[in-house]
Amino acid sequence: MTDDLALTDDAFLGGRLRILQPRKGFRAGVDSVLLAAAVPARPGERVFEAGTGPGVAALCLLKRVEGARVVGVEANPDYAELARLNASRNDLADAFEVITGDALRAGKRDGPAELQPGTFDHAFANPPYHAADAAQPSPHADKASAHVLMEAPLADWVRALARMVRPKGAITIIQPTAALPELLAAMREAKLGEIAITPIWPRAGEPAIRVLVRARRNVRTPAKLSPGLTLHKSGNAFTEEAERILRHGAAFSWE
Repeated sequence: MTDDLALTDDAFLGGRLRILQPRKGFRAGVDSVLLAAAVPARPGERVFEAGTGPGVAALCLLKRVEGARVVGVEANPDYAELARLNASRNDLADAFEVITGDALRAGKRDGPAELQPGTFDHAFANPPYHAADAAQPSPHADKASAHVLMEAPLADWVRALARMVRPKGAITIIQPTAALPELLAAMREAKLGEIAITPIWPRAGEPAIRVLVRARRNVRTPAKLSPGLTLHKSGNAFTEEAERILRHGAAFSWE
């Protein structure tokens, strides 16, 4: 890890996790916690994460699902090292393997040698979400690489996740609502089915800011749209359901 990387020590899940992450650049937050809560993993299952960053989503998942195992792939060596450190300081190193490499090549001949396609029960990601021609470049290189979709279209992320799960395995992605048409098209192209869409509302009556989307490989069940999750009451306080997920580490309900 570079010596000049300034870090913060942040609490997640009501203090059950302590996470070191860069003060500047990409910083994990609510999206990572919601994503982790939405992965329908069970004890004993293997889970793949594309672009693990400092490990927040993977570690939130492991706090909720005791006995699961996560393999995360992260291209940035500083973030990969942080993810390993965060796993260790939260006593989850045995359940969380972090590989430094290109997550979008996972399962391919030129991808990380440790990863074989079709060997995971679940896969998840929070892909970069600003189109390069519609976003101002970040002054911090790490943040730019994490949040500006440059050479890798969303379809590449979907294909990578779908490639890594077994038949009938599930993939879970969080994206801004504006990315939903592209995401659904990518899932159709990857021949994923049983697509479940859940909007995330900042407050009642306001437009949704995010969507959680889950799909399964080699399944033809029709898509469904859930009622969604409202994050805040009239002020800034979390709703009871959001509090249950964000502070107490509960699973996300797709119903």
